[in-house]
Amino acid sequence: MSNIDNQVISSHNVVMKKAKVSEVKARLSAYLAEVRSGDTVVICDRSTPIAQLVPLNREADELKIQEACKPASEISRGRPVRLRKKVNVGRILSEARGGR
Repeated sequence: MSNIDNQVISSHNVVMKKAKVSEVKARLSAYLAEVRSGDTVVICDRSTPIAQLVPLNREADELKIQEACKPASEISRGRPVRLRKKVNVGRILSEARGGR
């Protein structure tokens, strides 16, 4: 990834690598190795940035695990939800994905 076309400079003068989705799919392990070493990879769909691979910040652990207040066997089952009309889940997903 030493090609200058595959690098982008962010607002803080940090060089980030840029890769197409197909490249990331084909070479995921290599990109993850770069992220492990501290690099950031911007993933683009054609020329549009859609995602960013960044190193995990272990110090800012946002995940908090809370101990259960009761065992699962003591939790009562709630009433099932009854829909008033049928729902076409496939249509809803298609609309949410823009027809993709």
